[in-house]
Amino acid sequence: MPTILVTGGCGYIGSHTIVDLIENNFDVISIDDNSRSTNIAIDGIQKITGKRIKNYKVDLKDFNDTRAVFQENQHIDGIIHFAAYKAVGESVEKPLLYFENNMVGLINLLKCVSEFNIPHFVFSSSCTVYGNPDNIPVTEKSPMKEAESPYGATKQMGEQMIKDFSKVNNISSILLRYFNPVGAHPSTYIGELPIGKPMNLVPAITQTAIGKISTMFVHGNDYDTRDGSCIRDYIHVCDIAHAHTLGIQYLLDKRNRTNCDIFNLGTGCGVTVLEAIHTFEEVSGLKLNYEIGPRRLGDVVAIFANNELAIQKLNWQIKYDLNAMLKTAWDWELKLKEEEDLLHNQTLLN
Repeated sequence: MPTILVTGGCGYIGSHTIVDLIENNFDVISIDDNSRSTNIAIDGIQKITGKRIKNYKVDLKDFNDTRAVFQENQHIDGIIHFAAYKAVGESVEKPLLYFENNMVGLINLLKCVSEFNIPHFVFSSSCTVYGNPDNIPVTEKSPMKEAESPYGATKQMGEQMIKDFSKVNNISSILLRYFNPVGAHPSTYIGELPIGKPMNLVPAITQTAIGKISTMFVHGNDYDTRDGSCIRDYIHVCDIAHAHTLGIQYLLDKRNRTNCDIFNLGTGCGVTVLEAIHTFEEVSGLKLNYEIGPRRLGDVVAIFANNELAIQKLNWQIKYDLNAMLKTAWDWELKLKEEEDLLHNQTLLN
């Protein structure tokens, strides 16, 4: 069984990908410093798969600690690199935080890839590398415009770093540019668990619906779109996760066309923020308390994917539609509320 190192394995997409890897007969180890996550995901992975994953609580910015993981695990067949800060708005407010965390961590990881001869590398990239595109849907050959946020800039720089690194090192790499991952595992054992105020749309929706947030804000309704709100391509996290497994297998089978292949991961359908809200209301049977606020710095107007290359080359299939995405996100939120209520009642009894 090939062994895959997943960085950011306690995070949202990382934990779902670990489940998918295990279900497809991979061994997995994780690195996650838990600065933006908790070990709850490791418990959830075990409930779903029956396997307890080892997570190294290591900050990738610390080279010596990172290198020690590779010294302890001499038979790593590939790496899937998720670990990064990812909030667009926060990156605008704290650009140096993002450049330091996302770039230094990647550099240290690639140093270890070189030293320990890791042959395969999959990078968690983003549609933010396209900036505000001239034409949509975007293909993998669409030009990169200036990034609208420091977060997007770190993904552009990360991609370039991996391309240049792959040219002079004996590795095969993939850049997976995904759009807007949402939803949760159908088991409700793992899902998106933002620390603090949610920066992404769907957790903001579900936390408003459950009462954690009194009012959510739509960031602008004066864009040149069909209802004035931004257009995004929402894709279920389990579909995203499976693409990573397919990507690693693609490299193991030596089917890659170059030493650094690129794939878009999206549904190919653009959905406005307001359409997503109204779909959630239909799925949940609830009326959401939201208001229109000002535009948010760093947001592109509209973007969605041309996903034909991933479908053709990775044999990727999309299983979840928007209703299922929002239903699993809501089921996850309800499960969290149930657990919180149970803990509260136990505290009262004690």
